[in-house]
Amino acid sequence: MADEDSQLIADLHKLHEKAPKLVRSSEYSAPAMPELIVSSWKMNEFKYYDIPSPFPTLARGLFSAEEKVPGEKTRYRIVARGYDKFFNIGEVPWTTWSALEDHTNAPYTLTLKSNGCIIFIAALSPSKLLVTSKHSLGPVKGADESHAQAGERWLHRHLQTAGKTTEQLAKVLYEKKWTAVAELCDDNFEEHVLPYPPEKTGLHLHGLNEATKLFKTMPPTVVDAFAAEWGFIPTASTVLNSIPEVKAFTEEIGRVGKWNGEAIEGFVVRTTVSAPPTDGRAQASASPYAPGSSFFFKVKFDEPYMMYRDWREVTKSLLSCKGPLSEAKIPKSKMKRPETIVYIRWVKEQIQKNPGMFVEYNKGKGIIATREKFLEWLATQEGKEVLAAPEGSRSSESAGDARKFGKTIIVPIAIPGVGKTSVAVALAHLFGFGHTQSDDVKAKKPAPQFIKNVLKLLNEHDVVIADKNNHLQQHRQALRDAVKGMDPPVRLLALNWSLDQPQSTIARVCGDRVLVRGDNHQTLRADADAKAHEDVIWQFINSTEGLADDEVDETIEMDLTESLEDSVERAINGCVAILGLQKPDREKIGEALAVVRGYAPSTIQPEGKKPKTRAPRYFGLLPELDLPDVLGQQLSGQIVPPKSKEFWEHLKEAKRVAPRPHITIVHSKSLPGEVELWDRCMALHRTPNPPLFRIKLGHVVSNDRVMAVTVDALQVDDVESDEGQEGREFVTKLWDETRQRLHITVGTRNADILPVEAKDLVEKWRRGKADKDTQVAPLEAIYVKGRIKGLNS
Repeated sequence: MADEDSQLIADLHKLHEKAPKLVRSSEYSAPAMPELIVSSWKMNEFKYYDIPSPFPTLARGLFSAEEKVPGEKTRYRIVARGYDKFFNIGEVPWTTWSALEDHTNAPYTLTLKSNGCIIFIAALSPSKLLVTSKHSLGPVKGADESHAQAGERWLHRHLQTAGKTTEQLAKVLYEKKWTAVAELCDDNFEEHVLPYPPEKTGLHLHGLNEATKLFKTMPPTVVDAFAAEWGFIPTASTVLNSIPEVKAFTEEIGRVGKWNGEAIEGFVVRTTVSAPPTDGRAQASASPYAPGSSFFFKVKFDEPYMMYRDWREVTKSLLSCKGPLSEAKIPKSKMKRPETIVYIRWVKEQIQKNPGMFVEYNKGKGIIATREKFLEWLATQEGKEVLAAPEGSRSSESAGDARKFGKTIIVPIAIPGVGKTSVAVALAHLFGFGHTQSDDVKAKKPAPQFIKNVLKLLNEHDVVIADKNNHLQQHRQALRDAVKGMDPPVRLLALNWSLDQPQSTIARVCGDRVLVRGDNHQTLRADADAKAHEDVIWQFINSTEGLADDEVDETIEMDLTESLEDSVERAINGCVAILGLQKPDREKIGEALAVVRGYAPSTIQPEGKKPKTRAPRYFGLLPELDLPDVLGQQLSGQIVPPKSKEFWEHLKEAKRVAPRPHITIVHSKSLPGEVELWDRCMALHRTPNPPLFRIKLGHVVSNDRVMAVTVDALQVDDVESDEGQEGREFVTKLWDETRQRLHITVGTRNADILPVEAKDLVEKWRRGKADKDTQVAPLEAIYVKGRIKGLNS
C-alpha cells in the first residue's frame, strides 16, 4: 500500500510536468515541523467531470511529503487526504437515482451538509500535527488569520475541553494513518449562508479518511465516537436502507426546507460501491470506483439559498453606492422575486436609519443578522402587506398584456463567455426545445441563413432557441420581422445577460470562461498566452446595444457572474413561470448539467489565419469600477475644491472620462531599466487564472489639465486561493518599487494632453512637491478589484 501511495504522488509530479494546467502543487514549510516541506496538490476543478478521468486520484485536498531513505530512490507519503470529488444527483451518469440503485449498497447514511470551510487534521509524526484548509496551511500574508490557523485555534479549544493534548491526537492519527475531516463553522471568523449558535460553533467532525491512494473513510459510528472522545462537534445524520427511501426523504425535506426544525443546505449521502449487476444492466452508468470502495453523493437544495445570496449581493451594491440610494444600480437579474424587491426597499431604509448596522458588512460580518432582522419584519402584518403587492413587481397580466401567443422564440442577449449556449443546451435537453446556433452556419451571409434555420425549427417545435449573441438591436429586429405575419403571434422571450456591472468585471468573468472551454467552440478559441480572446470580448462589450423595453414580449433577466448551475436554475424558473411548464426534478436538472459539461459543438469552423497579436506596450491593473458612478457623488461633497468639481464636470461633458480605467504598472518605454518588473507582469498575464487584487483608492488629484485617482494600498483579494503565492510575491515587490506612481488616469482636458501627465502629477504630490495649482480631494474608503493585463491602448 505504501508503494502505491508513493507512486500516486510520483504520478502527479509527472502529470504536472506534462500538463501543468491540469494539476499543480504548492509547497509549504509545516508550522509544527519547519524542516519538513509539505506539498498541497490541486487539480483543475472542471476536469473532475471528464470520463475517463485525467487524474490518478479524485481526491480533493491532498497533502504529501518526501521520505528520503539513504540508498533508495525518493519516496512519498500521503500526509493528509480529503474525500474524493462527489457529485449532486444526476450531475454525472453514476449519480442518477437508477444508477445509484444498481451500483451502491445499503445502508445509506445521510449526513448534514455543513455550511462552513473544510479543515484537515493529520499527523506529521507520532507527536506533531498538521492542520490545513482544503489547499493551504499556516499563516497567509494579507489575512489576520488564515482558515488553517482558525481551524487550529478551534482544535486546541476542543482538545482542552476533552482533556486531551495535540501529542495524544497526533499519536492516534499517525498510528491509524487517518485524516480527520471537519467543517469550521464560526460566524465570528467567516459568515456563510446558515447561522451557527454558540453551542454549534467550532469544528464539526464528519470524516476519518485513510491517508491512502484509494478512498476509504470510516463509518459514521466510528466518526461520531471519535468526535465524542476528542471534543469535536458531531455531525447530525440519519440512516436509510434503500435508494427509494433516500429519494423520498430528501424530496420531502426539499419541499419543507427544514430538517429537525432547522434550515439546511443539503445532505451528503455515504455508501459503498456494490458489485455490478450480473444481467448487464446500466453499464453506461456504472460507478468509476471498484466494488467495496467508499462512495459519496450529495443532495443539495438551491432554495432559499439563491435568494439569500441575492440579498447579500444587493446589500453590498447599495453600500458601495456613493450617490443617493434611489439611484443605486441593482442588477435586473436580482429583481425577479417579490421578496427581493421588498428586501431592497427595506434595506435601503435600514442603511439610512441605522448605518452602524452595516459597518462590517463588506467584510463578511453582519450578513446573517441583517437577513434575520428582515425575515422577522417580513413576518409582521406590515411586512405581509408589502409583500402582497411589492412595489416594482410586474407580470404580463398586471401589465395588461392579454395577447394569446402561439409559439415562442427564446432570444439570448449576450456576449461571448456568459454561458448562453450552455443554458440553451440544458433547456433543450430538459424541455425538448428546438435549438439552432449561429456559429454553426457556414454560409457567406450567415445572418439570413440563421433566420431560416430558426423558422424551420419553428415548424417542428413550439419553442425554439435562437442561439446567437443578438447583442445588436438589428439582430432582435430581424427575428421580430421574420415572424410578424404569423397568427397567433410568436412570442419573443429574451434571456437577457445585462452588462450592468463594471466593464472590467464582465471582461474578466467572460474571459476566464472562454479560457476554460479552450478549443471547445466553433469559432472563438482560447488564447492562453496573448489573451487575444479577451480583445474579442472587449469588442462585444463596447458594441452591445442594451435591450429596450418594447423589443421583446417577455424577459428572463440573467446574471453573467453566476455559476453554470445557478444560471440554468434561473433560466428554468423563468421558462416555467412564463411558458407554463412543469419544473423538472433535481435528477433531470442534474442530467442536463451533465449533458452541458459533455457538450461539444457539432461543427468546428476552420480557424483560418490567426490575426497578428501585438506584444503589450504596457502592463496595467484593470480596476473593476465605473468611474462616473464612483466619483460622481464623491466630487459633489463640501470638502472638494471648486476647481476639481468644475474640471470633473468638464470631463463628463466633453466625454473625456476614461471608459476603461487602468493602473499602469510598467511601460515598454521603461525598458530595459525595469525589465524584471516587466517579466513579472508578463508571467502573471500569461497565467491561466491570474490572481485578483484588491485596490484601495485614496485621493482625487488634479490641475487644469489632468485628473487622477491615487492608489493607497494593494493586496491579493482572496489570499486563501493564492496557493502558489504568486500574487503575494508580486504585490510585495511591486509596492516597494512603484507605490509613489500608482494611479488611475481619470481624464485629460483634451486629446492633445498625454495621460502620462497624471503620473507626474501624482508623483510630485506624493513627494510633497505639488504645484500650487494642484487640487486634492480625499475619497471615502473605496476598494475595488483588478487583474494584471497586457495592454496596447
